[in-house]
Amino acid sequence: MGHRRLTILLGAAFAMQTRIAMGQMQGNDWQAVAARIVERMALTSGERVFLLAEPGLADSLIEPLRARVRAAGGIDLGAVAVRGVAPAAWQTDWTRRLASLNGAALDAELRTTDLGVMLPGPVPADTVYAAMQNVLRNGHGRTIHFHWAGAYAMDGTLLPMTPARSRHYQEVLLGTDYARLGRAQEALERAMRGASVRVTTPAGTDLSFRIGDRQVTKQDGDASLARTRSARVLIDREIELPAGAIRVAPVEESVNGKIAFPASDWGGERVEGLVMTFANGRLTGFVATRGRAGVEKELTQGGDPARAFREFALGLNPLLAILPSGERWIPYYGYGAGVVRLSLGDNTELGGKVGGGYLRWNFFSDATVRIGDDVWVRGGRLEK
Repeated sequence: MGHRRLTILLGAAFAMQTRIAMGQMQGNDWQAVAARIVERMALTSGERVFLLAEPGLADSLIEPLRARVRAAGGIDLGAVAVRGVAPAAWQTDWTRRLASLNGAALDAELRTTDLGVMLPGPVPADTVYAAMQNVLRNGHGRTIHFHWAGAYAMDGTLLPMTPARSRHYQEVLLGTDYARLGRAQEALERAMRGASVRVTTPAGTDLSFRIGDRQVTKQDGDASLARTRSARVLIDREIELPAGAIRVAPVEESVNGKIAFPASDWGGERVEGLVMTFANGRLTGFVATRGRAGVEKELTQGGDPARAFREFALGLNPLLAILPSGERWIPYYGYGAGVVRLSLGDNTELGGKVGGGYLRWNFFSDATVRIGDDVWVRGGRLEK
């Protein structure tokens, strides 16, 4: 199994989690959710909008979203189905024409759109999703990623969504102060320019890097056309809702130090006491107290990109923070306040130099982040 297969399996896991989630999403106010999503689009008159969805998952959201798009002055192109047949109510002349296209013709037709909404179910391996990413890479359009998934246990294990988690995500989507979130992310970016960033944890992580002139993608929920004028990398055009994280691929040669991982699964085995050492952005060695063979297996399957540092991400949304009591879990891909992601693998979508397709996210809920002489996160809690 090669490294491209690993990323496909990761996408399949997200899709499966979403299927579980949408089957249990009771008690959500889909009219309010649709209104907030379209508000974040900030549509200009005549913008062409399509939805991409899996039948049976987000059906209750489709018509409210389309109606809101029309009311905001957008052109409703309909909803395109993956893994199933679209209900008749989703279809339009445009979606029927799209279904007959592939390759360059499909890319060209998607280029006539302005915004796509990736609803629960579709993943990057799906044909239309992948084609729209080609359009984005070539500097056109934007997408909203409304995945409604990405719940993780504290050790990084993907969790099923539940009605309670779904309602929590709705509260975050509707309650986020987007202007305040944007200001916090801008301040963090300013601080990182020209300064060294150092991440430490009680378990022994001590990693430093610089971002140089690398693009900092600010997931502040702004899906407007105006925002895309400053887009430099693919994920600048992929707007996440709920929102919260900044993401950046550090200058590869500047990444040095150690990452001490929480107990987690590698290569299908439980691994404990894993500490990896990096020099100039490359893995130079590792130790583990349990499951070393699993790490070696995953690194071998992942190929060269599995031995490269990918990304630093920091969550800044206080509404997505890990709950202080009850069941502790990491909401929405680590986009909550104080959660750090130190990822391995392909970082081309962030403007980095590591290709190959392999991707592994690693979450740290107790990290301290210093930028220059200032502490921005202490023990998993935002200081700024």
